[in-house]
Amino acid sequence: MRATVMYGAGDVRVETVADAGIVEPTDAVITVTHACICGSDLWPYKSMEQSETGRPMGHEAVGVVEALGADVGTLTVGDVVVMPFAYSDGACVFCHEGLHTSCLHGGFFGNADVGGAQAEAQRVPQADGTLFALPVGKDDALMPSLLTLSDVMGTGHHAAVATDVVSERGSEAVERVKELTGGFGAHSVLECVGLDQSMETAIGVARPGGSVGRVGVPQGETMPASQTAFYDNVTVSGGPAPARAYIEELLPDILEGKIQPGRVFDRVVRLDEVPEGYRAMDEREAIKVMVEP
Repeated sequence: MRATVMYGAGDVRVETVADAGIVEPTDAVITVTHACICGSDLWPYKSMEQSETGRPMGHEAVGVVEALGADVGTLTVGDVVVMPFAYSDGACVFCHEGLHTSCLHGGFFGNADVGGAQAEAQRVPQADGTLFALPVGKDDALMPSLLTLSDVMGTGHHAAVATDVVSERGSEAVERVKELTGGFGAHSVLECVGLDQSMETAIGVARPGGSVGRVGVPQGETMPASQTAFYDNVTVSGGPAPARAYIEELLPDILEGKIQPGRVFDRVVRLDEVPEGYRAMDEREAIKVMVEP
């Protein structure tokens, strides 16, 4: 089958790899009908060291169930499903607490162990707990919005609702937010990127005693602006969004047309065009690229 593999910074290739197949009896295999490039995929695109084996890419998908392991009981071949970026059994203590990204038997897509979703097909471990069957056909007009349930919409929901838009960056952004908040800063701040600059900005715009929630994958081992956070008594917490936990809650608003999160996709590419999609997002010619294998 055809799949996307990253071999190093700026080196993305679409090539023939081994077909996705059932490995464990709890697995499913889906034919990918819609996938996308995530902002977090751009970090290795900028910094990954050259590799001879490469790394399978892609962790967001909607697809059709093609095959099922013997122990899968909640799905049927032919189901249209959304695949969150992390797989989970849905049964462990953390899944029951709604924290599927910490599942005791879970993990993440987009690696050598399970493969990546920017491909023709995808093996899905823990299929019963991971995949969510959708009440639509694979060509439904809502498909771009339904695809956002795999990551970006759940991650946004994990963060918060926004009110004002501030286009400034760095110290100018801090000044602008303080203008909007009477000079004190915001009670709650979301850090959704993972870079040092965005973390410094987030802590800078938090008011004393405020909190910062991190949902962007950190690109450094240490937290910037830690002294500022300490002296202002700012609480910093966060982690990867348990997107699977939010699908049932968010799905009705999409099906009823109340929200259209699929509008975040401003470019569509075929599988062989994925390297161009990476380039476009990296150079900010596109916000988020959808892949239709």
